Amino acid sequence: MSTFVPGAELSRRLYDEVVQPVLSAGFAQLPHSAALLGRGSEVLGFDDEMSTDHDWKPRVSVFLADEDEPRYGAAVREALQRGLPPTFAGHRIAHEVTTVRGHVREQLELDIDRAIEPRDWLTLPEHGLRMFTSGVVFHDEVGLQWARRRLAYYPRDVWLYLLITAWWRVHPEMNLVGRAGAAGDELGSALIGARLVHDLMRLAFLMERQYAPYSKWFGTAFSRLGCGPELTPILWNVLRAETWQDREAALMMAYERLVLMHNGLGLTTPVTTQVVQLWNRPFKVAWADIPDLLLPLIHDPAVLSIARRWPVGPVDQVRELIWAPGNRPLLLRLFDQDAPLRPDRDLGGSQGSTR
Repeated sequence: MSTFVPGAELSRRLYDEVVQPVLSAGFAQLPHSAALLGRGSEVLGFDDEMSTDHDWKPRVSVFLADEDEPRYGAAVREALQRGLPPTFAGHRIAHEVTTVRGHVREQLELDIDRAIEPRDWLTLPEHGLRMFTSGVVFHDEVGLQWARRRLAYYPRDVWLYLLITAWWRVHPEMNLVGRAGAAGDELGSALIGARLVHDLMRLAFLMERQYAPYSKWFGTAFSRLGCGPELTPILWNVLRAETWQDREAALMMAYERLVLMHNGLGLTTPVTTQVVQLWNRPFKVAWADIPDLLLPLIHDPAVLSIARRWPVGPVDQVRELIWAPGNRPLLLRLFDQDAPLRPDRDLGGSQGSTR
């Protein structure tokens, strides 16, 4: 039985042993970059033997400069088609010839050579950003690493806004775990608890300044965060709880740990968690006024214009409706309308409609 070799390693070998010699023989003076990018578990470094059962293969993307691709692109493709074997290390192979600008536009519908505005950042799918910045670069002469550095992580003010939206996704929901359970709906309470676990995990990715991958690898990537080993058993307690009281207690503990993580960022003065009982109901809600402390730290007028509305968050919340990169112009409209600050941003107002 053959030993599994990760796709990134095989793809590097494919470039070093086959692709690069073909390029050197026929295009020695032509600058290029080469990498393993695009979709796939191997791009994220999470592939295993099961991954090889479909769409998994050693592959290399070759990038030419914008001015060289029209002149040499067809010839490079033809040379690679002639010079590359059909298989490598027992696997079918794949290659493409493109430009950095063309690849980014195809994968993210973004012109990497232009200024990246806040609304661009908020409509770029997080899993796509992770794939572009996680892939392995084998060689770079035409600015591939420059493009990856531009997209390495959100600008500070966009990051602050996303932190605000992440905290606000948690705050209005916490009392609903107890409310549903007390009404005899433990299944509904468990579903709300599971959604809160997901939102707390996304908040952890934000605080550690790492893009979250898509659902298949979301938990795997979370386990590798700095906070993963500590938070994982606490979040498991939320999911395993059979009563809303146990679920609520585990969520309170997780929330407190994330508040400590916030304090460790040094963005605001240290905050402490308060336990409140809305309308004197017997449901405990952990609360720290972090969103209102973060908002004054945002200075970019464009980000402030978005943040002063009800915080809707990034595109990932609606990606199931509009998935393809080509539809990103539709998503841009979400952030184009100027609206006043809603009066119900405080805790009481945001909870008031969830009776």
